[in-house]
Amino acid sequence: MKSKIVRSLVPVAVLATGLAAIAVAQAPATQPAQNAVAPAVAIAPPSGAPRSFADLTARLAPAVVNVSTTQKVEIGRMRRMPGQPGGNPLEDLFRRFQEQQDGGEPVTREATSLGSGFVIAADGYIVTNNHVISAGEGRNQPVESITVTLSDRREYKARVVGRDPLTDLAVLKIEATGLPFVQFGNSETTRVGDWSIAIGNPFGLGGTVTAGIISALHRDIGSGQYDRYIQTDASINQGNSGGPLFDLAGNVIGINTAIFSPTGGNVGLGFAIPAELAKPVVDQLKATGAVKRGYLGVAIQRLSADIAAGLGLPKDKGEIVASVEPNGPAARAGVRQGDVIVTVAGREVNFDNSLSYIVATTPIGSTIPIEMIREGKRLKVNAIIAQRPSEAVVAQRAGLPSDDEPAAEDTSKAPGIEAAKASLGITLQPLTPVLRQQLKLDEKVQGVVIAGISPSSDAATKGLQRGDVILKIGQKPVTSPAEAAAAVDAERKAGKDTVLMLVQRGNTPGRYTGVKLIPAK
Repeated sequence: MKSKIVRSLVPVAVLATGLAAIAVAQAPATQPAQNAVAPAVAIAPPSGAPRSFADLTARLAPAVVNVSTTQKVEIGRMRRMPGQPGGNPLEDLFRRFQEQQDGGEPVTREATSLGSGFVIAADGYIVTNNHVISAGEGRNQPVESITVTLSDRREYKARVVGRDPLTDLAVLKIEATGLPFVQFGNSETTRVGDWSIAIGNPFGLGGTVTAGIISALHRDIGSGQYDRYIQTDASINQGNSGGPLFDLAGNVIGINTAIFSPTGGNVGLGFAIPAELAKPVVDQLKATGAVKRGYLGVAIQRLSADIAAGLGLPKDKGEIVASVEPNGPAARAGVRQGDVIVTVAGREVNFDNSLSYIVATTPIGSTIPIEMIREGKRLKVNAIIAQRPSEAVVAQRAGLPSDDEPAAEDTSKAPGIEAAKASLGITLQPLTPVLRQQLKLDEKVQGVVIAGISPSSDAATKGLQRGDVILKIGQKPVTSPAEAAAAVDAERKAGKDTVLMLVQRGNTPGRYTGVKLIPAK
C-alpha cells in the first residue's frame, strides 16, 4: 500500500491591491541555529554500546541475499456438471467453455514468496529456512523455482542441496564464485543482554538492518522437538526468515526463523535458530544433502507442573517417557514407560536442555549412561545411540493414524459405570469388545474408557474427552472402573492433590497428564 502524503497548508495574506504575499519571519542575524554549535562535551552512548553499526553493516550486508520462490498452487477444479435450475446462464456457458478447454483439469495460479538467506562459501552455498523454499502445509516438497538475488542485484537460479524440516533449515547452491560470505560463531557464549544485528528482507523491501539485544536463550515456542531458540528484540518481520543474526564481532549466532505477533508485524519477539544447533545440520546438508541424528527410541513429555505434582517430583527437572519403541535402543537398555529421565551422558535434562536435543547431538554408536527415576528410586542404565530413521518410519513405529482414518463413534450413549466421578469428574466404563471395535483400538490396548466428563472438571480443562482410554493411574495399570477408583483413592491417601494418568486417544501413543483431585466433601 502506498503511503499517503499530506502537505501542510501555509496561510497567506491578501493585500488590498489583490496581490498575495507570504509572510516569512526572519531570525535575528546574531541568533545561531540550535544545532549549529557542537556540544562542549561529546555525547557518548552508554558504556559498552557502539556509536554506530554502519561499519559492521557495510562489511556484513553483501553476504546477505534475498530468496524468492515460485510455485503453482491449485485454486479450484472445473468439473463436468449439468446446469442447475435457477443458476446463472452466463456461469453455465463459461463452465462449458472451460470444460472444453481443460477437460476438467485443476485450475492453478502461480504463487510467489520472499525470504532471506546468507552466503556461507565463496562458491555459492547459501543457508535459509526450509519453510522459505518449501510448498504446502506439511513443508514436505520444495518449490518449483528458487531465485537468489545478491546485494548488488545480480540474480541466480538456485538448486536445493539439502533440507531438514525438523530444524527448519535448508542449504542452496548457485553457480557463482568469489562471493562475499560469512561464518558461524559460537552461540553458546552468547548472553542475555548482548547486542545483536539482524539483516534480511522484511516485507520484500530489500536489504534492511535492525539492531537490538538478546532477550532470552533456549526458548521453546512449541514448533518442534528441537526448539532451542534465541529470542531477540531486534526487529524481525515477514521476509526476514532465513536471514542471519550477528553478534558485534560479525559472526552468525543465529538464523532468524519465527516471530510471535498478534498483528503479523514485529512486537519485539523474534526467534532465531542458534548457531550451536544450526551449524552441525548445515555442515551435513552441505556435505551429503541429509542429516544423521542420534536416536533413543522413546516418546517423551516435559515434566510440567501437573505431571510433576502427580509424581511428587520438582517440575522441569527431567522428562517422562510416554512410550518406548519395542527393540529400540532405550528398550534394550531397560528404559520403561513412565520412567523420568534426569540425565543423559552426564548432561542434565531440563527445560533448557531437552532429551531430544542431547540425544540428537550425541555421536551415533556411542554408549551413554542414562539416569532416571522409577517409582521414586534412581536407576542407571547404559544405552547405545542408534541413527534416527526417516520421519515416515518414526511415525509408523509410533502408530500414528493416517489423515483419512475415520473418527471413533460417540460412546456417550453406551451404558456407563460411574467410577472416580467424585474425585476426578469423569465417568468410566470397561473397555468391552464392542467399544474396542467402535474406537478402532488395537487388541493390545488395555484400560478403561471415559464415558462422560464434567465440563467444569480439571480433566476437561486438560483436554480429556469421551472415548479416551485411561491406561494407567499413578503409574499403575487399570483395566476396570473398580481398579481405577482404587488407584485414585490410593493417590489421595498418599497426600497427593494431583493424579498422574496415562491416556490414549485412538491408536496414537499414550500421553501423561496430571488431573487435580476434586476436594473431598
